Amino acid sequence: MKIFIKVLLVLSGLMATSWALSIDMSEIHNQEQLLGSASNAGKTRESFMDPNGLAKGKTGPEEEKNAQFWYDLAHEEIAKRLELPQVDKRKAKNVIMFLGDGMSLSTVAAARIHKGQLKGNPGEEDSLSFEKFPHSGLSRTYCSNAQVPDSACTATAYLCGVKTNIVALGVTSAVNFNNCSGSEDPANQISSIAAWAQAAGKGSGIVTTTTLTHASPSGAYAHSTNRFFEADTDIITYGEGLNDPATCTDIATQLITKDPGKNFDVMLGGGIGKFLPKTITDPFNKQGERSDGVNLLSKWQSLHPGGVLAYNRDQLLKVNASGITNLIGTFGSGVMNFHKMADAATQPTLAEMTRKAIEVVSKNIKGYFLFVEGGLIDYGNHYNVPVYALDETLELSNAVDEAIDMTNPDETLIVVTSDHAHPLTIAGYPGRGTPILGLNQHDTDVNGVKYATLNYAVGLEQYLDEHGNRIDLTDKIDQPGFLAPSYIKGYIGVHAGEDVGIFATGPQSHLFSGVMQQSTIPHLMAYASCIGDGPTLCDNDN
Repeated sequence: MKIFIKVLLVLSGLMATSWALSIDMSEIHNQEQLLGSASNAGKTRESFMDPNGLAKGKTGPEEEKNAQFWYDLAHEEIAKRLELPQVDKRKAKNVIMFLGDGMSLSTVAAARIHKGQLKGNPGEEDSLSFEKFPHSGLSRTYCSNAQVPDSACTATAYLCGVKTNIVALGVTSAVNFNNCSGSEDPANQISSIAAWAQAAGKGSGIVTTTTLTHASPSGAYAHSTNRFFEADTDIITYGEGLNDPATCTDIATQLITKDPGKNFDVMLGGGIGKFLPKTITDPFNKQGERSDGVNLLSKWQSLHPGGVLAYNRDQLLKVNASGITNLIGTFGSGVMNFHKMADAATQPTLAEMTRKAIEVVSKNIKGYFLFVEGGLIDYGNHYNVPVYALDETLELSNAVDEAIDMTNPDETLIVVTSDHAHPLTIAGYPGRGTPILGLNQHDTDVNGVKYATLNYAVGLEQYLDEHGNRIDLTDKIDQPGFLAPSYIKGYIGVHAGEDVGIFATGPQSHLFSGVMQQSTIPHLMAYASCIGDGPTLCDNDN
């Protein structure tokens, strides 16, 4: 954590270009950045945010601690939709869920404009692939104990169908923060749509540009009181002295050795370090992170003798899906690089990973559930570098296009959504075709200074002179990796609490309209594909 604070303090004093070039992709969503440390609990530090501010001191309604509360609410929202005329009788053999992490509606709009402007057009008239879907709605993203969520409690909602406490994964909100005994108790654990699909004999898998043990993909398989318990070492680091790896199963171990993770047909993303002991140097010349001496990738290989491991783009693209049983690809020690910063010869794109994953899970004649995350949209917004956030959104759009091209629209339900928003705004009254990443040429502040079209509420740079007045950004805004202006000084950008979009196409996609709880999403997907224990389309056949 000291390294994280030191880096941020240094970065805040650098020019945007040099800052962008020094990004360490492993240094975001650190627990102490979000929560603070136990030793400083209750104290105020000038150098950092309120300790334990994310998970501690927040409570929710007592009745929401029971998973059945959320199941009942989801069933009510489904029932309301079924009261309308049901013209689509198709059952979804396959379900692909795309998640744009931190993809606020303003990010979608800005990316759409960016896409058009890259073609030399004004931009506003363009569309992302999923914006062309026939049905759309809004998702309410709050957690059981938080008005503005993180990516763990939201993953529990859109993959398990239950809202939980911030930072928690796959458990009800009855489990308090850093209470391992609570998260290890089966009574508090909740299953995911990936598990429901496996129970129905379907294929399953996860794809992400973050790590395989990151909050979003972990919602498909993990049960943890703390999203940061990714490896056994992390339980010591982030457990506040309350937890022991011997009695608390880390997320990487859950993925490799427990249901439903051990049954995944395909897993593609970053984060190899969480699976390797410290005594091993990974393919990216970094030491493993595990203290228990366990090589989880070797364990995975022993569990899947017909499985294949890939560490770079070339290896991935050469995989013959028909000749293997399982596939795991880890393309970085930590999270993968931004698409714009990546070595295209070694790091696969999200679209390429999506294609290979579909090739693998499509072998199952009963169908499949596949989760695909564009996780670095969130990172770009946290860093206040919109060019990265928008480019990652375009990468997600390309991956959706890939899925559309590879699947039958009569049997594959594709749902695209986000976990939470970011406070990114498209400000003022800029004229048509104004560069979305540039200055608003048609408006000024009260001092006659033009301002950026894209701005954040909280971030690193306010661009003020010694008198507190905004400076002219004409010579700065076009620099690579420019940090967009923000109103409130912070060490990093933050999440936002407004609703996010849902876009759907395929069988039963009409049900994904209107405003719904985020926790209703997996129940709707289960309804469409006739899996899980809730109401399904197939009930009508009885």
